[in-house]
Amino acid sequence: MRVAVPLGRRRSVGFVVGLSDRSELPGSRLKAAHEILDDTPLWDEATLDLLRWAADYYHHPLGEVLAAAVPAGIRSGAPATAETTFWQLSTRGIAELAPPPARLGRRQRQLLERLREGPAPATDLAALGLTDALRGFASKGLIESFGQPETPPAPGAGDQPAHILTGSQQAACSAMAASLGEYAAWLLHGVTGSGKTEVYLHLIQLVLDAGRGALVLVPEIALTPQLVSRFRSRLKVPVVTLHSSMNDTERLAAWRAARSGAAPVVIGTRSAVFTPLPEPGIVIVDEEHDPSYKQQEGFRYSARDLAVARAARHGIPVVLGSATPSLESLANADAGRYRRLDLPERTGRAGKPRIGVVDLRHHAAHDGLAQPVLAAIERHLADHGQVLVYLNRRGYAPTLYCTGCGWIAPCPACDARLTVHMKRARLVCHHCGADEPMPFGCPKCGSEVRPVGQGTERVQHALNDIFPGVQLVRIDRDAIRRRGDIERALDQVASGRARILLGTQMLTKGHDYPNVTLVAILNADQGLFGADFRASERLAQQIVQVSGRAGRGDRPGEVLIQSAFPENPLLTSLVQEGYEGFARRALEERAAAGWPPYSRLALLRADGPDRKEVFEFLRQARGLVASTADDVRILGPAAASMERRAGRYRAQLLLESAQRGPLRRVLDAWLPRIEALKAPRRIRWSVDVDPIEVD
Repeated sequence: MRVAVPLGRRRSVGFVVGLSDRSELPGSRLKAAHEILDDTPLWDEATLDLLRWAADYYHHPLGEVLAAAVPAGIRSGAPATAETTFWQLSTRGIAELAPPPARLGRRQRQLLERLREGPAPATDLAALGLTDALRGFASKGLIESFGQPETPPAPGAGDQPAHILTGSQQAACSAMAASLGEYAAWLLHGVTGSGKTEVYLHLIQLVLDAGRGALVLVPEIALTPQLVSRFRSRLKVPVVTLHSSMNDTERLAAWRAARSGAAPVVIGTRSAVFTPLPEPGIVIVDEEHDPSYKQQEGFRYSARDLAVARAARHGIPVVLGSATPSLESLANADAGRYRRLDLPERTGRAGKPRIGVVDLRHHAAHDGLAQPVLAAIERHLADHGQVLVYLNRRGYAPTLYCTGCGWIAPCPACDARLTVHMKRARLVCHHCGADEPMPFGCPKCGSEVRPVGQGTERVQHALNDIFPGVQLVRIDRDAIRRRGDIERALDQVASGRARILLGTQMLTKGHDYPNVTLVAILNADQGLFGADFRASERLAQQIVQVSGRAGRGDRPGEVLIQSAFPENPLLTSLVQEGYEGFARRALEERAAAGWPPYSRLALLRADGPDRKEVFEFLRQARGLVASTADDVRILGPAAASMERRAGRYRAQLLLESAQRGPLRRVLDAWLPRIEALKAPRRIRWSVDVDPIEVD
């Protein structure tokens, strides 16, 4: 429960997580809390236990973990119950204000006239600018407040009938339905277009019929509109969403509705994993492989892993769904910790798309587009299909190059190049946000400068020139900036007005494009040679996910992958054996190298404005590791792959162990010693348990 406490001259909100009848401090140093803010605990016992466990597992302060688990309104002291405050005339006010005294001001008269009509919501009175008048009347006892439950969210229409399940869908649904009421972790591996969402909906309806609720996690905000619309058309109960594009008031209202049980179905991104539900019945993690589930700042938790831990504490099933499961989840299934179910066929009649590789060594690409790809686009457009063009690089071009001296526009604060954004005539760093006007000539020699390479903006210009009159929609973080942009873009696709879709990995995140018959992947080589050991896994997932957008309706699909390295083993195994073959080989390589999921990692990251200070801090930290830590290997300190970002130098220590136990014991003893180090105040450091990036 929360309390309001004096912290210096400020009134702050804190969480009470335990009680004691004595204090290690003398009574003279203790202050009384101002008030208790909650009538009942914010979380049930199982969820609070999860939060305590998360603080311990990720070695993060419990107070910050609790604060991260609630909306901003709860952190600032807003009521946890879903109530609207109303004001009305008191008995005294009715007597003294009839007739109104002559000395009343204009605002006071306006407030009186409004309250004579009946009770008024405090928010309406504030919107009319009557807050000061309200305070004056309240201080004299002329008006009084009372609370009424907020209007619950509207139920879903529930007017769309459930689809008839295929044989594999029915088998999966029956197996998971048998585990309702007890803990079980299910890995649902369904190829793209196999109808995983339909299985989710059948399971959720069973949970609702039993009087319980469902929590559904999705990796991206962009996924929620299409998914929520589908859920509301099928379920006759309120469905609320929780994600970062909502304002504080909207998030608080949705959180309250979920906590009270008024909305038994919650769909949300990463932080929604902590949402309190009075009677949870199932947790579903869609696209479980997605790295967006890992928080990268502050409290660095994995929402996918916490979803599994939460389901275990509530004694309910958790479903992890993906067409490209993470290697960790596949290893858990192999070890028997997860139960695996497969949806091997698409629900439509089109079947799997035909995949081909365009060899860029023999087909030069102009503005990123090789001639075989252009010919295929023309053919599919003529056949009334839609075309999806995938390039995971924003902007017009990744580099601005001088034809005279070879100068390349650098970021002034990062070890990175500035990206050309031609429409805005700006050079932008996609790492730190540095932004400057594009020069007309080389700042060093005055020669002509040219954009080199392709981004989505450049490919859009090229496609518009080659296919005039064909409507194109671009979906990336430059084109989708405001609320409603993604819905408007998807509406153009669904209606058929947009014939060409162009974008980054936002396009791969589970959207359904039933009329897309061709997918063109322009730069498949981008992740082949990444520094991180997970680079090939992520590239494989992106290729398979975006390829799966083709031929999802009744028409056959085609996928063309442009590559300058067509014989690369990763591409070869993906084309010939699919994701299953790639994953099998990748797991064998990970096991041989001793990398996750066959070991456990933690990273100690540090950054600061002075490189020597950063490395000296990490060397001192390494020296504090207990000499008994024989089961834990320490590598570094080493510079990050992009050593300088936003003007700060970055380096890290990597801790690796075959088992979680030894690593946890080392961290438990080591981190307090690091905190006691007299490091320069300019140094920032953090620990990341189970990092998803080791670069």
